[in-house]
Amino acid sequence: GVSKPDVRFEDILGADDAKKELQYFVEYLKNPKRYLGTGVRAPKGVLLYGPPGTGKTMLAKAMASKSDVTFISAEGNQFLKQYVGEGPEMVHQLFKTARKYAPSILFVDEIDAIAKERSGGRDSKASEETLTAFLTEMDGFKNDTSKPVFVLAATNFDPQPGTSKSLDPALMRRFDRRIYVDLPKRDDRVRYIKMQTAKNSAFEISEEKINNLAVRSTGMSLAEL
Repeated sequence: GVSKPDVRFEDILGADDAKKELQYFVEYLKNPKRYLGTGVRAPKGVLLYGPPGTGKTMLAKAMASKSDVTFISAEGNQFLKQYVGEGPEMVHQLFKTARKYAPSILFVDEIDAIAKERSGGRDSKASEETLTAFLTEMDGFKNDTSKPVFVLAATNFDPQPGTSKSLDPALMRRFDRRIYVDLPKRDDRVRYIKMQTAKNSAFEISEEKINNLAVRSTGMSLAEL
């Protein structure tokens, strides 16, 4: 879908390191002409990776909001269609839309659906054709200072090669940076619990219980709390 999100980085608990890294690319989208004037090539995109439920989609929306650009989103499994050629055609249409509404952020969630490390099996042919279309589109980026398109992709998979949950190395080379979005730290979990309990004035919980719950929830995402 095409939208103009109103999510702010401040609205997202945790992921402080990811926010700082994304801010660099926000500055590019806000003033691409000045960025390219320094002699640096235009960035194509960033891969957000890490455990599920850590706010990768929210970070993408917040980046679009902070940059004041159009947000265009899709999910990787949308491209896995039944008919030959349908997936690649959807990829080309998606990038066409991103260019039409540029400056824009094109966000592809669960990109692993089309970007698993290639095995060469017959069942993977459709996803490989779709991935090839995606690579072709990223290679076709132009340094248009007035209408930049920036790709943000998210995955729970590992960007490093060699495992059953590895992503295709050719795709990894297209991204300017890989940003790890970690599980929330203890202080973030405390803040989240306090926010949730404050919504119901009839529900009282002591500071000690909040701290105990924060400790016991180590290794959990905020969605799991």
